[in-house]
Amino acid sequence: MTDVDYIIVGCGLAGIAFCEQLRTHQKSFVVFDNQSQQSSKVAAGLYNPVILKRFTQVWNAKSQLELAAPKYKALEALLDVKLDCKLPVYRKFTSVEEQNEWYIASEKPVLSDFMSPNIVSNTNAFIDAQFGFGEVMHSGRVNTTQLVTSYRDYLQNCDRLISEEFQFLSLQINSETINYKKIKAKHVVFAEGFGLTKNPFFKHLPLQGTKGEMLTIKAPDLNIDFILKSAVFIVPLEKDLYWVGATYEHHDKTYEVTESAKEDLINKLKQFITCDFEIVDQVAGIRPTTRDRRPLVGSHSEYKNIHVLNGLGTRGVMISPFVAEQLFNYIENGNPLDPEIDIKRFESKPY
Repeated sequence: MTDVDYIIVGCGLAGIAFCEQLRTHQKSFVVFDNQSQQSSKVAAGLYNPVILKRFTQVWNAKSQLELAAPKYKALEALLDVKLDCKLPVYRKFTSVEEQNEWYIASEKPVLSDFMSPNIVSNTNAFIDAQFGFGEVMHSGRVNTTQLVTSYRDYLQNCDRLISEEFQFLSLQINSETINYKKIKAKHVVFAEGFGLTKNPFFKHLPLQGTKGEMLTIKAPDLNIDFILKSAVFIVPLEKDLYWVGATYEHHDKTYEVTESAKEDLINKLKQFITCDFEIVDQVAGIRPTTRDRRPLVGSHSEYKNIHVLNGLGTRGVMISPFVAEQLFNYIENGNPLDPEIDIKRFESKPY
């Protein structure tokens, strides 16, 4: 029998962030992950503190960024890889009215740290942007594919990774301990993304899941070193490659790429990009989204040693360190969870 403090189910952004809390506080753990959930690996990995459609602040953005930056730096040192690429986001304006709305928003105290008041003129012959751009600061991209792959390798080397499907029927729950096959633990944390919909302990929670499809294009003439947002995001990668996305599909819950999504992205891209490009790849994933756009964090109402860390939606890179710290301090120190992420907000639903 192996004794650990925690069993973690899932090795996406949420699972990794919680593992880092455990590692930092010298807690023992094992991770179950069968790579069935792909949302973290196919995500663009953007962190952006401004909602660019309405020019408003992302919920709790400042606290999230202050916590996330050193966490990713620590992960880079641990894994010996480059993960965090700091890039400004340029929001393309479509009119003088949008420019004025940007000016007004940038003067608000909650946004002044993130939105430059200066309009950036377009100097790229292959971008149609006669009204210029608004610049978002303290933004960038985390290479989530590299992060997940390297962290799994790290766990494997530490004998902490179990690459198999977690069997709920094999879980024996007592008041003080949890037994799972040959493992005895004090706690189980479920961080399995959209897989939560099949979890008998938390499947009642309103995890909706939104399918997203993304393209990788090669565009040698585009030559931008910033994240461009118009009808879609364009994110520079390397060697003239760019990530383009993403679609939002609420009904299709498969991981299959579709021709309709590819056509939609290409059509939107051609609205503001005039250079030639080649499609190199197309991927799909299901984001763990919720109806109120807040994460799902907390403990089961009956089994106090079974916990959930999920629902990070489209902003997992920014929010995962924050919610992981919240859950760790809740379990270990009895600190209250932020009410906006606590699953007790849905407690009228029976477990």
